[in-house]
Amino acid sequence: MKSMKKRAMSLLAVASLLFAVSFVAAAQEEETGMTAEQFVQSLHFRSGPIEVPEAKAHFTLDNEFQYLDKADARRVLEEMWGNPPDDSVLGLIVPRSAGLTADDSWAVVVTYSDDGYVSDEDAHKIDYDELLSSMQTSIRDANPERQKAGYGTLDLVGWAVPPRYDASSKKLHWARELSFNGEPAHVLNYDIRVLGRHGYLSLNAVSGMSEVALVREGMDRLLPMTEFDQGARYADHNPSTDKVAAYGVATLIGGGLAAKAGLFAKLGLVLAKFWKLLLIGLLFLAGGARKLFRGKRDKPTVH
Repeated sequence: MKSMKKRAMSLLAVASLLFAVSFVAAAQEEETGMTAEQFVQSLHFRSGPIEVPEAKAHFTLDNEFQYLDKADARRVLEEMWGNPPDDSVLGLIVPRSAGLTADDSWAVVVTYSDDGYVSDEDAHKIDYDELLSSMQTSIRDANPERQKAGYGTLDLVGWAVPPRYDASSKKLHWARELSFNGEPAHVLNYDIRVLGRHGYLSLNAVSGMSEVALVREGMDRLLPMTEFDQGARYADHNPSTDKVAAYGVATLIGGGLAAKAGLFAKLGLVLAKFWKLLLIGLLFLAGGARKLFRGKRDKPTVH
């Protein structure tokens, strides 16, 4: 009986997901007057060296990846995948192997935060098990309010890939397994943060948990391809003149739940208010993270 019930729930989740993806595709075709394939053909993909002037950073992409500048990246996120407008999106990195229309496709949203120089003094002191437990509790405690508002539940299942900080390259990456409304089909949120002189570059990928190995391999490949320009690198920091962020590495992990993850809509979460659920989850999580780490990292801003 239990196995039959579990199978029925799984089939329901798959059916819901397929319907949602079909809904998004149909809505996109109705809005743009193009099929998904025609829409992708209208995009201007770039490869090789990619400059991101807004962040004073660059990518050196190999043949495995393509890049969409801000305008086309927003077209994909907003028109193709049905997300709300977001002017902070700087670009989209797309693996060539799956593209944008395949069932196992995934992509990376590029954004930048100019909050200031993020000290990594706390990086080697972070207890990631304790951090995970605190994040899980914060999200779980906020679920009654989310449900009361009609947005369902959001749960952090655990690390899909444990956090790792490379002190030499100033790059941080990790991945989380998320559950929406208790559905058996979980979501993967993979994050990269590259620390720079005036802030940090964010690379956010979202997919189904079944693609975790594929996404992890791709994100590992992207790490060495991502750098700040000379003068904007972490090593270029001038403590006498540069603004310093009021938080450290721990807060980047604790408060960075897919902060610009327009890719959630690709998984069908655009239906049934899931985007609002995600935003509310972000507010509760970020607020909890600030309270949790403010006492540990409370340096004044330097101008």
